[in-house]
Amino acid sequence: MDTKNLDWIKVGTTDDLPEGRVKTVTARTTSICLSHFDGQWAAMDNHCPHQRGPLGEGSIEKGTDGKCWIRCPWHGWDFDPLTGAPPGGHEDSGQKIFPLKIEDGEIFVGLEAEPPHERTVTDVMAETMVNWGVKRIFGMVGHSNLGLADAIRLQVNKGNLGYVGIRHEGAAAFAASAYGKLTGKPAGCLTIAGPGATNLLTGLWDAKVDRAPVLALTGQVQTQVFGPGAFQDIDLKSAFEAVARFSQPVLSSSNHAELMTLALKTATLEQDVSHLIFPDDVQTIASDQAPSGPEGRVSRSEISPPPEDLQKAREMLQEAKRPVIIMGYGALQAREKVIELAEHLGAPVLTTFKGKGLIPDNHPNAAGVLGRSGTPIASWLMNEADLILALGSSFSNHTGIASYKTIIQVDYERMQLGKFHPVSLPIWGEIGAFCDAIRPTLEKSAHAAYQLAELFERWQIWRDEKETRLTEDRGQGIHSAAIFKVLTELCPEDAIIPVDVGNNTYSFGRYFEPRGQRILMSGYLGSIGFGLPAAIGAWCATRDFEEYRGRKVISISGDGGFGQYAMEFTTAVKYGMNITHILLNNSELGKISKEQRSGEWPVWETTLTNPSFAAFARLCGGHGHRVTDASELGDAIGAAIAHDGPSLVEIVTDADLV
Repeated sequence: MDTKNLDWIKVGTTDDLPEGRVKTVTARTTSICLSHFDGQWAAMDNHCPHQRGPLGEGSIEKGTDGKCWIRCPWHGWDFDPLTGAPPGGHEDSGQKIFPLKIEDGEIFVGLEAEPPHERTVTDVMAETMVNWGVKRIFGMVGHSNLGLADAIRLQVNKGNLGYVGIRHEGAAAFAASAYGKLTGKPAGCLTIAGPGATNLLTGLWDAKVDRAPVLALTGQVQTQVFGPGAFQDIDLKSAFEAVARFSQPVLSSSNHAELMTLALKTATLEQDVSHLIFPDDVQTIASDQAPSGPEGRVSRSEISPPPEDLQKAREMLQEAKRPVIIMGYGALQAREKVIELAEHLGAPVLTTFKGKGLIPDNHPNAAGVLGRSGTPIASWLMNEADLILALGSSFSNHTGIASYKTIIQVDYERMQLGKFHPVSLPIWGEIGAFCDAIRPTLEKSAHAAYQLAELFERWQIWRDEKETRLTEDRGQGIHSAAIFKVLTELCPEDAIIPVDVGNNTYSFGRYFEPRGQRILMSGYLGSIGFGLPAAIGAWCATRDFEEYRGRKVISISGDGGFGQYAMEFTTAVKYGMNITHILLNNSELGKISKEQRSGEWPVWETTLTNPSFAAFARLCGGHGHRVTDASELGDAIGAAIAHDGPSLVEIVTDADLV
């Protein structure tokens, strides 16, 4: 072989490998079995012809013929350690040998110049993702998604995509769900076949029921072994059928750009989960197909309500003496227009828990959260109201909207209208379009000033009540009211706050007063463990979209929720994520204990054995501080928010003072 034009690549030193041993080395991306035998060195193709077993993980052993052979660790095939030749009787003609040279104790392997990258099916699909505006992938690279992962890598290297490697695929799905909830744009989550794919399901269900767009990208075994029960072969189409609005396998004969376009169109327009299944062998098939994109595929989304319904709504609102607006999560994109309507009408605005923060609590029309996670302000106003204008609310039993009241309900999804019981006037339309159409036709209620003064008075009563709760101390931990009072004072007004599930969430709903912050939660699924992965997704959105750039991410959980995905704190450290996590530690699944008592069951198996989470954060490379006295809260939370990087404040709390 002419070695003059080879690329000589260092793969190690002579001290790395003792006599009579083999090891795997990599030159560029070529896997090589390096051998040291009988005072000589050799470099051969590392892949055994039988199922590509790694020869470099094998050993040099004496055969029955008295000669020494490299023995494949998988199936025992033998090869000469210096020539790569088999002993005879094999189907193969031996292993490819690469040129090798040693200079000053350094070992070099000669490879031919790297050929240009051959465009593949997954390149086409990754380029289509970029065209549709996908900016982020969360996932784990593994043996059945390597071709797809490489296509993603190429887009990351070009600056077209961002990638976060997580520790558990469930965290990838939660991160993508939170990203979709915050931005309305789909992120991808990448997994291998089998268990990697099934680990996504909880987070994907969270996205589905909360109407968040997500793109699931799962590897799969090779098409030739579908069905018989190959390693990690499960029926992914069936496994994802219920959760994914769109789910299709990517086959060699597929229109690959169109498949990705339909997946992303579905995720974006339906605000739902799309899923693509990538068999291992299909991922690297060569393709010269052009990528696709959204041009000519997406229309405007404004749907104006019928004039007859607008007229009836106007009459009902003008006749009401005590109208209130209930703003749900479905009004997210129209929140400014809802607030303008409330100001024009002079009506208090109650929110669902999922809608917490859509109107700041310091706004004159804000009445806080209604329902189990809410405040007495909102429930009092609903009880006194003679008309409810429900905008983007699903009438969850946790919210508890009084069905016996006169109700105008507006929603862009027709199945949500009167979903659980009849309402007085169901109106189909986009909420912003409804607000724009009806506001000019309305006059401020004659009772508006009285009702808003009453609202102010109710806030004073509740804030006084919260102050009295600060004096409660049983010597078993800090009151949640104290924590969220300090967080209300210190939290930046433009922060993004992912919250977990449990007593920490109920306390957050009652005591924290948002002043412009954006709040993310596992709403309808109510999945414990959401908080920290959601913070990872939210932080990525602050890097990917100008409107969120520079905003602080402050996540909240209990010790039970944090424990579900605690190792993702190392993910935050690895990528330098500016996340502050507030962890309420009562060494208990406190919400479950409370539910057992409420149901008149014995409290059973709810205690938790915890490490020092603050020390854990420091061991991971982040900032960690443990708080045991309420007087320390301000300094500890303030320092954590100011820290440039991942930080955790562990607060020892009383499970009963929520």
